[in-house]
Amino acid sequence: MKLQDRVALITGAGRGIGAATALRFAREGATIVACDVHEDTVRQTVHDCQDAGATAIGLAADVTDRSGMDRAVASILARFGRIDVLVNNAGITRDARFEKMTEAQFDAVIDVNLKGVFNAAQAVVPGMIERGRGVILNASSVVGLHGNFGQTNYVAAKAGVIGFTRTWCRELGPKGIRVNAVAPGFIRTPMLDSVPDTVLTRMSDQVPMRRIGQPEEVANLYAFLASDEASYINGAVIEVTGGLRL
Repeated sequence: MKLQDRVALITGAGRGIGAATALRFAREGATIVACDVHEDTVRQTVHDCQDAGATAIGLAADVTDRSGMDRAVASILARFGRIDVLVNNAGITRDARFEKMTEAQFDAVIDVNLKGVFNAAQAVVPGMIERGRGVILNASSVVGLHGNFGQTNYVAAKAGVIGFTRTWCRELGPKGIRVNAVAPGFIRTPMLDSVPDTVLTRMSDQVPMRRIGQPEEVANLYAFLASDEASYINGAVIEVTGGLRL
């Protein structure tokens, strides 16, 4: 198994890509710490990972709360002794056209999707440096590469995550820590639950493969990047888009 005996912290693990990634890692032998802002949201994720034969726990932590993330990481280290992999998956949307976007909408997305990535990574890095190895995987997006109508805040955050990734790979690579980003396209997650079928059809039609992706297809890439099979991949931004170009 690719991730045997690795301890993986996955933020936003209560549903969607985060939950799929936790289960994929569990099937590859990892110990799972499924983190979400509300611990009850990760209960099913933990149950599924345990059913797959993994050691798994749920943890309530808000990535926007730096002191809370520090406490969460300390509790993981006290229980498991290390964190080998961090998947910075937590994210939200608050879409609006630029001229109508409120400051609250902008700040909320930047706080979770950009500052949250910074907080979680900075909390785990000292332990990784001490051990001389680690993997940080950041959730960007195809919109961080190409922009998107009505998503000034989300695009800014996801583009910033790419900047983080390319900077941290330089700073942390010499310390044995690989940092990569994954840029999904249209993925069938709960974020799309409120989207009308007609809009989903138009979205699918934009993709050369003529379909919306599944969370498991992103999770598969995360599992590869977390493993030693990706030992010379550092600072990459890899799209999982079906060929989509916005």
